[in-house]
Amino acid sequence: MIDLINKQEILLMYFREGKSQRSIAREVGVDRKTVSSYIKDYESKLEKLIEQHGSVEKGELIQSIVEKPKYQCLNRTKRVLTEEIEERIHYFLRENELKRQRGLHKQTKKIIDIHEALDQEGHNVSYTTVRNKVNEIARKAKEAYIKGSYNPGGVCEFDWGEVKVVINGKRRTLQLAVFTSAFGNYRMAYLFTKQKTECFQEAHALFFDHVGGVFQSMVYDNMKVAVKKFVGTEKEPTEALLKLSIYYMFQFRFCNVQSGNEKGHVERSVEVIRRKAFAFRDTFETLEEANQYLLEVCHKLNRKQVKQKENKTAEELLNIEKKSLLPIRPTFDAARINHLRVDKYSTVMIDQSRYSVPDHLVGEMVKVKVYSTKIQCFYQEENVAEHHRLTGCHEWSLQLEHYVRTLKKKPGALADSAALQQATKKIKNIYDNYYTNNPRDFVDLIQFIKDGTNLDQIEQSINELRKINTLHVTTDKIKVLCEKKQELLHHLPLLSKESLDIQHYAEENLRKYDELFQTQRIGNKEAIA
Repeated sequence: MIDLINKQEILLMYFREGKSQRSIAREVGVDRKTVSSYIKDYESKLEKLIEQHGSVEKGELIQSIVEKPKYQCLNRTKRVLTEEIEERIHYFLRENELKRQRGLHKQTKKIIDIHEALDQEGHNVSYTTVRNKVNEIARKAKEAYIKGSYNPGGVCEFDWGEVKVVINGKRRTLQLAVFTSAFGNYRMAYLFTKQKTECFQEAHALFFDHVGGVFQSMVYDNMKVAVKKFVGTEKEPTEALLKLSIYYMFQFRFCNVQSGNEKGHVERSVEVIRRKAFAFRDTFETLEEANQYLLEVCHKLNRKQVKQKENKTAEELLNIEKKSLLPIRPTFDAARINHLRVDKYSTVMIDQSRYSVPDHLVGEMVKVKVYSTKIQCFYQEENVAEHHRLTGCHEWSLQLEHYVRTLKKKPGALADSAALQQATKKIKNIYDNYYTNNPRDFVDLIQFIKDGTNLDQIEQSINELRKINTLHVTTDKIKVLCEKKQELLHHLPLLSKESLDIQHYAEENLRKYDELFQTQRIGNKEAIA
């Protein structure tokens, strides 16, 4: 196909360089008849231009001389677009729309797939013809957007976005929950580790608490935490959304499939908040620190004046909206509840990670409340375990005190246990310094802690025993000393009422302690001080 630059070369070679049409055709790489056609067309139009005396618009003639080559397609054989083929094209497009409504937009047919399907059905039609027809149908289907008008407190939009940040030295992808009021464009956002039910509910609870009320209507797209399934063109809400709606009494509606313009405020807000916050800083020590930083950015955005709203800020407009908000209620208990059986490792599995419970519950069913940042386990309505929620997959959260019953039977398993490795630094130091050769005694100490003894009291007792000799650091002696301290604290209020000398009472107790352990240092004034 000849383009404008080829036309220019042909004409210059012939009229300026005097080359023959045959040699021009050979050099340019086109048919000699084509070269002859362009030369004759140019000569004819130029002759008409010279002969014109104003009766014909010269501009149009000049343009026809210098325009790109045109091709006469009237004599070409066409592949007919029959009514049957058109109907099949419409069928495939309707099929695509139904798939989008069911959330299968990645499994729709592209134009090349429609052409392939038609070819397999035996229809003789070109890809270009199919493409032109599909584009024609698409142009007819384009819709006009209607600008919305919103009342104060009437509508709030919600959406998720992704943010890539560094938390405690590790690159993480976090979920950004964004709320935007339609009337005043007030924006607020929260970071979560996942787009789970409990995170979805907690975000709403945090937002409603923050603004001090509830918007009358919430708008969502077709996110999984809000839409359970499609029933034809209708969308069935999830239980999580229904619970929020029932508790806070707000109405809700969903956007049409692939119609982000129907909640344009929040679509824009996700991009704005993500850029204004994390384009400037993306490294934090903890998730809590990242959320605090995000809160400060949102406050800054909400204090900017809005020209379209008479230079009022989003905060000022929110104050206007508060008069029309539904009344706030106590913070919603945003927890996903599971009933799970305790496995042989005395753990329950949540989102592919395991959390320990007391080992006497192996084989029993427990109720687990899954929050965005913590896990609570209940057996017969008693809270038997609580963990910080893990954010990865195939991770274990084990608490040493949950395995006391088993370790009493198998104390040799303590040293290499994952539960000991996950224990606090203080517990591991006590084991490494005093109990490596006496694991059974250490298990008794963990039982003592489990029964309610404060770890700080145990450390104080260990320090006092260590001053005598490290060999004195045993669980039995720690228990005696802790119990004596508790007894002293228990009697102090009574002794005060009886006007007894507290210092004398303390010395007497410490003297008895000396007699018990056959020591000489504890009872002196230096030890008391």
